[in-house]
Amino acid sequence: MENFTFVSPTKIIFGRGTEETVGGEVKKYSKKILFCYGGGSIKRSGLYDRIVKSLKENGIEFIELSGIKPNPRLSTVKVGIKICRENNISFVLAAGGGSVLDTAKAVAVGVPYSGDVWDFYLGKAEVKAALPVGAILTIPATGSEASNSSVITNEDGWFKKGINTDLIRPAFAIMNPELTFTLPPYQTACGAADIMAHVMERYFTNTQHVDLTDRLCEGTLKTIINNAPLALENPKNYDARAEMMWANTIAHNGVLGTGRETDWASHKIEHELSGIYDIAHGAGLSIIFPAWMKYVYKHNTKRFVQFAVRVWDVDLSFDSEEEIALEGIKRMTEFFKKMGLPVKLSEINIPDDRFEEMADKCTSSDTKLIGGFVKLKKSDIINIYKLAK
Repeated sequence: MENFTFVSPTKIIFGRGTEETVGGEVKKYSKKILFCYGGGSIKRSGLYDRIVKSLKENGIEFIELSGIKPNPRLSTVKVGIKICRENNISFVLAAGGGSVLDTAKAVAVGVPYSGDVWDFYLGKAEVKAALPVGAILTIPATGSEASNSSVITNEDGWFKKGINTDLIRPAFAIMNPELTFTLPPYQTACGAADIMAHVMERYFTNTQHVDLTDRLCEGTLKTIINNAPLALENPKNYDARAEMMWANTIAHNGVLGTGRETDWASHKIEHELSGIYDIAHGAGLSIIFPAWMKYVYKHNTKRFVQFAVRVWDVDLSFDSEEEIALEGIKRMTEFFKKMGLPVKLSEINIPDDRFEEMADKCTSSDTKLIGGFVKLKKSDIINIYKLAK
């Protein structure tokens, strides 16, 4: 196990009706806030009215930044920064899924910075300060409600990039599983794939003697495997939704990666897909992860055997380790299929004519290797895209 520092300051407020406490939580930080959300779903569900009621009861003045899209845009972030600066706003509240939360975090780091907020995402500047952020989660998928990351898409060239800093971990996260009852089945399935991907990016490691976090990863994966189908079968199954929502947080708040090298190649490869083609991130991951696994499993077949046996219940009596490893990959792929997710690029009409461009972006013109488990160059990434065709 490697040395590590673990920080998780986010206050988790979990359960039925918890969104009604938001005003009391916000007033601990500010009386004037930016309120970020996406489309009309929080208004149709009544969540918007409950949030506004709580804010007003606690004397919180707010300005809205609405219409935030999936694969959130840099242009929206810049609008939010401008609003905050012009109105002396000192707190950002996000109600929604990962796109809204990531936008709020980007605004939070952009307000105190004198340069272009995109500098952080290009690695040209280091985040030194950020406004505090609060989250009301409506879509368990990205884990952004307690993570140190934010991913934004720049429409100028359709570059999708992320930052990581503990300064953007939300001050609090309000998590009511009932808020996920109205999610469409496809969005629920995409969220499940995203959660699983966050775990697997940590699970596939070269670090030895990480038994505890191996078991935590395996338990989190099995929680999604067991409960996502239940949520799809009965969208108002509170217990299944609650398991998914809490697994979402645990998958990406950093605890599963403690003391171990992590990978993140599949996320970087997928970012180019969703950056250019604007597909759901979870759907992109359900395509890329099986392809990545097939490309790298021989690097450490024993770890893939462990994954197959402990997570997917593959019988050790198969003829060879390779056969066991491949059976685990097969069962994961079949699980994605059963949830209605794509597992091939052709299934969502993505052509093969931009593989080189995407691989070039992914590796900064083949000047950087990506991944921790296996270091990948441009040609490797092109081959993974080809396996995903």
